[in-house]
Amino acid sequence: MVQRESAQPPAEGATAVVAEAVRKARWRLLPLLAFCYLLNYVDRVNVGFAAVTMRPDLGMSATAYGLGAGLFFIGYFLFEVPSNVIMHRVGARVWIARIMISWGIIASATAFIQGEISFYVVRFLLGFAEAGFFPGILLYLTYWFPRVQRARVVALTFLAVPLASVFGGPLSGLLIDHGAGLLGFDAGWRFMFFVEGLPAVILGIVVLFVLPSRPRDARWLSREEREALENAIEAEDEEQIPHGLGVRGALKDGRVIALSVVYFGIVFGLYVLAFFLPQVIADLKGTLSTTQIGLVTAIPYAVAAVVMVLVARHSDRTGERTFHVAVPALIGAVGVAVALYLDSPYLVIAAVTVCACGVFAAIPVIWQIPNAFLAGAGAAAGIAMINSFGNLSGFVGPYLTGWLSDVTGSFRPGMWVVAGFMTLSAVIVIGLARSGRARADGLPEVSRQIR
Repeated sequence: MVQRESAQPPAEGATAVVAEAVRKARWRLLPLLAFCYLLNYVDRVNVGFAAVTMRPDLGMSATAYGLGAGLFFIGYFLFEVPSNVIMHRVGARVWIARIMISWGIIASATAFIQGEISFYVVRFLLGFAEAGFFPGILLYLTYWFPRVQRARVVALTFLAVPLASVFGGPLSGLLIDHGAGLLGFDAGWRFMFFVEGLPAVILGIVVLFVLPSRPRDARWLSREEREALENAIEAEDEEQIPHGLGVRGALKDGRVIALSVVYFGIVFGLYVLAFFLPQVIADLKGTLSTTQIGLVTAIPYAVAAVVMVLVARHSDRTGERTFHVAVPALIGAVGVAVALYLDSPYLVIAAVTVCACGVFAAIPVIWQIPNAFLAGAGAAAGIAMINSFGNLSGFVGPYLTGWLSDVTGSFRPGMWVVAGFMTLSAVIVIGLARSGRARADGLPEVSRQIR
């Protein structure tokens, strides 16, 4: 346990020590966390690739598929806040490992579903098992990195999402196309689910042994570095948030509620793309194999990954948050609104790429806004609440899009709903900043010293 008399801003000599500790933390923690999140996202959205052959095999309508895909987020929503509060108390190492092992087992069990009901049950349990993982990572990063670096750090971790689509899409398609008959599975999509769930179990065991919960637990930091880093983070929190909100206060805070709506709108676009983009592409070019669909689907995410990191770096450099969320959200809304009105498949992919860039650019930056007024247990609860309500769009989006597709015979109405929600997010985040209720811009003095 690191002993501290008080949290003071780092002196000039200590600043170099903090910078070195942060450098080590970037190299030691971010690759591991990003890879964990990559596996997490693959296991969450591989159902979108399975749907191309799974739906006909099980006789499942687009509405039933959308409901099952979205039920993941009901389980996720119910346990999200408790999970993050538990992690804050028991430590990241044990809790993140528990999440990964349980979700990996359930993800593999999806291989054995027999119809709509078993599909619904497995998706709900997968969400329940995974709850708290992403907000837990967000909270964990606040223990290690100064505010001035957090948007880019979150962006580097969140790279796992587009990379999961860049690599996970073709991999899922390959396993589906060639998995039938392997390990006794009668369909490629069953083999895909079984195989892609196993790495999470293995990596969860690794996390249990190698992930330090706090800087004070990191053996790869010197004692001086551990103390300097924890002092710097605590001093920064005290300067920025002298009177932190508790769990109840955070859950009732109007800024947290508003940001929950903002995140809902942005993530709405993310999950509709994840769950239905493979089917949209399949409709555009009926001769594509599942593997080829996966390759084409990877294009928007590859471009979005680069744009996301550049926007996050610019936001950290300028200290501005509001318009780094609002402008990408509006650009993404325009992209998705026009995508399905274009005749050329190439133009459709270009428009979808614009939408993906807007969604991914906004997400790492939006998480820096609650950091301006939340810390400690209040941050654990508030971040989890924003994420849980935001991810309810993962239920509403696929179900509503699937239902509209069944009713109208087109994906266009669903895409207009996505555009509407993303526009609403941009309007709310601008209004929140203008009201003066969220300190979205500016950096505390401690961050300026160790930029």
